[in-house]
Amino acid sequence: MRLSILDAGHRRRARLFLAVTSAVSRVPSPDIVKMLLYRPEFLTRPLLELAAPAMRGDSYWTPGEREYLAMSTARVHECPFCVDTHAELTRIAAHGEIDPDHPASARPELLAVQGFLEQVSRSADPDPARVRAVPSAAVAEALHVNLVWNIVNRLANAFGFELLDGQLKTGTRALHRSGYRFPGFLLGENRGDLRTSVFNQPAHTSPALRRSAATGEGLAEPWREYAALVRDASQRITTDDVRRLTAAGCTEDEIFEITVAAAVGAALAAFDAGRAALREE
Repeated sequence: MRLSILDAGHRRRARLFLAVTSAVSRVPSPDIVKMLLYRPEFLTRPLLELAAPAMRGDSYWTPGEREYLAMSTARVHECPFCVDTHAELTRIAAHGEIDPDHPASARPELLAVQGFLEQVSRSADPDPARVRAVPSAAVAEALHVNLVWNIVNRLANAFGFELLDGQLKTGTRALHRSGYRFPGFLLGENRGDLRTSVFNQPAHTSPALRRSAATGEGLAEPWREYAALVRDASQRITTDDVRRLTAAGCTEDEIFEITVAAAVGAALAAFDAGRAALREE
């Protein structure tokens, strides 16, 4: 983890939760959990309100197929933490209906929407003809899966998530059992949907700066190059990139907020482009 606040900056109730769950599982809390429990009202509550129904709600796609799509998105972003996690979750949730190591095991509709989502994730012009044979509601559901992981993959890369021994098995099983939900007492107050929470609420950085980080428009250094990496090539971010920001006087909370804003901005832009392409078909 590249930000110390994500390791040790949690509020008391989150610290207690992390300590108890680590003691019970005998495995340190995964980086994704530690990030989600840091200032959860900023990102986590609205993100989980998208993730839980997208990954485990009623859908044309089985839970295993949705995990397979999440794994595919992680491969686009070259995020090993998320690739390994969702490959394991595919094995757990699919009950043998799809093998994450053998794409030919997937039904044709899943492969069609997978190709469409890869275009969306790469910010290429998505071709709606690829999913012409897939029900429109099913494509919309897949776009919501893609939105969630286009955010999380960028954050995992930027913050340097790593899987420690034992975390893959315990973490994926706990996530599957919980259905992508956290206890409400850990999530803080509701401050609006994802766009409102990340871009408009008061925080360490100004709403105007966060909105600029989302698109790059009008963004000056020391943020411009870093935010562009988060949006366009998060797999290339290194600890040195974060150190340059702290050396320039940026606090870790500011880095956290700008990273989240850039990741959410890029993911929402891709999501909107995917929906627009479907409307034009």
